[in-house]
Parts: sequence; structure tokens; C-alpha cells
Amino acid sequence: MPAPATNAAGVTPHKPGRKEQLGQIFRFGLVGGVNTGTFYVFYLLMHPWMPYFAAYTAAFVLSMIGSFFMNTYFTYRTRPTWKKFLLFPLTNITNFVIQSAGLFALVTWAGMNTKIAPLVAAVVAIPFTFVLSRKILIPGTGAKAAEADRTRTESTV
Repeated sequence: MPAPATNAAGVTPHKPGRKEQLGQIFRFGLVGGVNTGTFYVFYLLMHPWMPYFAAYTAAFVLSMIGSFFMNTYFTYRTRPTWKKFLLFPLTNITNFVIQSAGLFALVTWAGMNTKIAPLVAAVVAIPFTFVLSRKILIPGTGAKAAEADRTRTESTV
């Protein structure tokens, strides 16, 4: 039987059970709700004084910082580090692109109200954000860890 795979730091990553993963998804949903509310309040406060897309971008950045801390402490129950903090925005680039494209399409092509469109666009981005933030905030949950896990569970018979 092969030895358990280790990550770059030489540590065997913790593989969460189904119950723990469901807990993470639930907590992620709660954090997402709080984060979306925070984003929306920032957006509404800035919207009267700047174009809708500038208000959207500023609100997104502010809420992303809050999201990092809520996800590290509450969702994934891990310690925040500078490395994670600096990498976290990289995962949110996908979220930002999906939400931005959705916002633009909803406002420009669908004629949706600029006060509602950001919420609709945010819903579409949720699954992508969960997967990417988990990979950044919990070491060993990326593709290499999944491959190592498949290798450990495959039969040699």
C-alpha cells in the first residue's frame, strides 16, 4: 500500500468527510449571504456618487476583503496568512469576470435595473467562488491532492 501523499510542505493534507464538506458548504452559503449583503450596501452607498460599474468594482473589492476573513475563520476554519490573503484575490478574478460579464449583459442587453442586476450576476458566480476559495484557503484540496487521493484508492489487483 502506498504511503499517503504529502503536500509541498511535507504534510499529509486533511481530507474532509462528507459531513465536514456539507458543513463547509452551509457555512460558505451563510458567509456568502453576509458578504452579498455587505457588497450590496456598499454598492448602494456609492452608486449615487459614481457610475454604476465604478460603484460595483469598489464594493466588490471591499466585500472581497471581508470575505477572505469570514471564509478563513468561519467557513474553512483555517488560519489566515499573508500568502492566502495575497492569493485569495486571484481566485476572485474568476468571480469578478463572471459577475462583471453578467452585470454588463443584464444591464445592457436585458435592460435590467442597475440596482438589481448585481445581485442576479452574483448568484451565477457562487459555485465557482466556492471551489476556487476552498483550493486557496485549504492547502491540499487542489488537483494534485485529488489525483493523489485517486491513486491511493485505486486497486492494484
